[in-house]
Amino acid sequence: MAQLSDRLQRLAPSATLAMSQKSSEMKAQGIDVINMSVGEPDFNTPDHIKDAAKKAVDDNFSRYSPVPGYPELRKAIVAKLKKENGLDYSINEILVSNGAKQSVCNTVMALVNPGDEVIIPAPYWVSYPQMVLLAGGTPVIVEAGFEQNFKMTPEQLEAAITPKTRLLILCSPSNPTGSVYSKAELEGLAEVIKRHDDLFVLADEIYEHINYVGKHESIAQFPQMKERSIIVNGVSKAYAMTGWRIGYIAAPEWIVKGCNKLQGQYTSGPCSVSQKAAEFAYTASQECVEEMRKAFERRRDLIVRLAKDIPGLEVNVPEGAFYLFPKCSSFYGKKSADDGFPVNNSTDLAMYLLEKGHVATVGGDAFGDPDCFRMSYATSDENIIEAMRRIKVALGNLR
Repeated sequence: MAQLSDRLQRLAPSATLAMSQKSSEMKAQGIDVINMSVGEPDFNTPDHIKDAAKKAVDDNFSRYSPVPGYPELRKAIVAKLKKENGLDYSINEILVSNGAKQSVCNTVMALVNPGDEVIIPAPYWVSYPQMVLLAGGTPVIVEAGFEQNFKMTPEQLEAAITPKTRLLILCSPSNPTGSVYSKAELEGLAEVIKRHDDLFVLADEIYEHINYVGKHESIAQFPQMKERSIIVNGVSKAYAMTGWRIGYIAAPEWIVKGCNKLQGQYTSGPCSVSQKAAEFAYTASQECVEEMRKAFERRRDLIVRLAKDIPGLEVNVPEGAFYLFPKCSSFYGKKSADDGFPVNNSTDLAMYLLEKGHVATVGGDAFGDPDCFRMSYATSDENIIEAMRRIKVALGNLR
């Protein structure tokens, strides 16, 4: 009997996309579902960026672009890294891809051999372990739970390293938790990394600008860390450009060359028009970024206040991104008072909230933390207020 490759058999489908699809199906049936499952700003792309894209169409940027991206965009990224992060890169150390997701996968595929170990602190973004499996590597999950504000310690990192360790994947600000590593915390991790030859860190900084505790800190800033770091970033979150699909890596040139070779064989360069829009996003006024950040901060304060008012939920205060990741394990083993709908884990809880409360969330199982669930507050204040009201009612109905 014909079947798919072993490579695909190893992969799990994306839980976030699955929940988003299910909520869309319910909406199509006329059910009023509030979707808090997908990590996407609800703002429209700012007009000045859209105008740059329209101009690019009129200027006939409609042909294949260079595999690593247009030189003008890479120069804009180099300038951004210098101005905002104090990091010196050349354009040969920048590779633009079809979204930061491809940037992460390029890096994993370029650095990880079958049998290599990749350390991933949990909770983690759902795709990290799957990409490691796709490369034939072994994900090594380090649990950094609610009690330690979802951040891995240097001691935990040191304990997880073996002779097979090749890569650490670090996301700050974090999806799914919103936790942000401070400069001192990153320095502690950097000291561990520097003690181990041939160990690299993939620093996923896609939520860099959605930060409520001050300046973003990059692990690449410390002595000897730039040559050990692969920074991943892009325009999707900061500029509300998720559908434009522009991400990049900033890394040592030999790694960029490897990713360029890989990308040249399976996607080539990213969308030409999107690149011109991204170039303008980086070089024009950054006021829109700060306006959206302020809106997200207000929503963060709102959802935290409402979640803390729900008996049985334990809530920390996220310092960045646009996710809340409350602890919900006190509800496990309970059933709906109406029809006996059982809630035995976070996946059950997310399904219960969707079926009974008509709010789409994602169970923490998918993120490596079965005690919690994820809500995206990248939606309107009105939606947040109504969603939390529904969740409070639904959870109050568990016995």
